[in-house]
Amino acid sequence: MATNHELLILEEEDPIHGDILEEILSHVPLVDLMRVLHVSKLWNQAVYSSLHSHNPVKPWLLRHSQATRSPYATSTHAYDPRSHVWMKVSQPSIKYISTLKSSQPNFVYMLSPLKLSFSLDQLNLTWHHVDAPLVWRADPIVARVGDSIVVAGGACDFEDDPLAVEIYSLKSRTWRTCDSMPASLKDSAASTWLSIAASSEKLFVMEKHSGATHCFDLDSNDWSEPQDLRPDQRCFYSVIGYVKDRLILVGLIGNVEKVEKVKIWEVGCESFECREIGEMPLGFLRKLRSETFGISCINICLGGSFVYMYNPTVVELEEVVACELMHGGGCSWESVKIAVAGGGCGMERVVFTCAGVKVEELERALRLENRRFEVVNV
Repeated sequence: MATNHELLILEEEDPIHGDILEEILSHVPLVDLMRVLHVSKLWNQAVYSSLHSHNPVKPWLLRHSQATRSPYATSTHAYDPRSHVWMKVSQPSIKYISTLKSSQPNFVYMLSPLKLSFSLDQLNLTWHHVDAPLVWRADPIVARVGDSIVVAGGACDFEDDPLAVEIYSLKSRTWRTCDSMPASLKDSAASTWLSIAASSEKLFVMEKHSGATHCFDLDSNDWSEPQDLRPDQRCFYSVIGYVKDRLILVGLIGNVEKVEKVKIWEVGCESFECREIGEMPLGFLRKLRSETFGISCINICLGGSFVYMYNPTVVELEEVVACELMHGGGCSWESVKIAVAGGGCGMERVVFTCAGVKVEELERALRLENRRFEVVNV
């Protein structure tokens, strides 16, 4: 892989042009290309041409970790599938409010009885801190839906409605109360038991074990009747995600003792009809197994055409399985080794997000004095 220094020497001693230059640049990590942009106008054009024609930008997988002991320091690493490299993101530790969580591609949050803190931008450069909702909740679902943050279920006080729904408007910066979640969710109204996905207008809420799925329309404040999202009746655990106007379903088929298959479907947001996209090869399925618990559950993180899958019961997670949804149909699979030394023995909490990083966003991040990206070896 050519380094910045080597590229500069090439420019000074023996200028390279056209496809050859673009091909060389296609092997340079995106974060290193930011400096190359300013070598010359010719190289600036070559970078953008290379990113367009040779090796396009792909969504990053971000691994956020939070220590389980005071001062609960956080750290972030990013994986760039375009060049297959991990980067350490040096930045100030996130101010501790409560346990760090994520429910959508680039949405991370912390919720305490006094405050809701969240970040919405691709690289989580900016954090917002607002008053907590009126009802205290131990483990609610929290999601961004358009210009709103929805907090639902998870109430732990016997006097509170366990299905309560409150919505924070990002525009007016105020909370409002909505109709409660469907009564059928009373025994599972917590993020532990529910998987969620959100479009710009609707929130999809699915019970992970039964596949029963409700849709909440923020404009009408109505909850739909439950839909059975089990395209295969042998599916005992499933999760959903929403990306690029597509509702994606990933399901474990078999049973806890023996997972036979992992399949991916695309779900119609209106009809709830499921169309199978692909099936995980057995070699990758083995990588998800925990020596202690096998595969009793699965988590996913989506970005662009990528679906990253991992087993949350593995204490020291070493690999994530990535599925790229191809434009012409079908899937491309790969295993991503995590180049991060974990705390071990549950000494840290880990959440994953996906960032559709654009060149302009990365340049803005690099201009900040307290942000730095350093490529690390796997």
